[in-house]
Amino acid sequence: MSFDSIHNYYEQLVFHRLNEMVAAEFIESEAEFLCDVACVALNHLPARYVRHEVDMVFYMTPDERERIDREVRNAVSLAVDYVLNHRRLPTPASARSR
Repeated sequence: MSFDSIHNYYEQLVFHRLNEMVAAEFIESEAEFLCDVACVALNHLPARYVRHEVDMVFYMTPDERERIDREVRNAVSLAVDYVLNHRRLPTPASARSR
């Protein structure tokens, strides 16, 4: 049995938001940074597993869609700030040789 069709509904929303931001704000961003941001953002959103997005969208009201969009934007913004503030800086060579 294959479970490949099951995924977290928020994943594509977060990835889409990050792609929008990359085009507008983080053109030179490294892939590792964006992956870290995606992970942090997804960890701040509820898990909503679906097989097909259309199933979820069909049953949502416009207010629910707006709320989810707001939650994703907020989670991604907070995640960007978090990752920027918690990045590991390269260890200076003098500290490595001790």
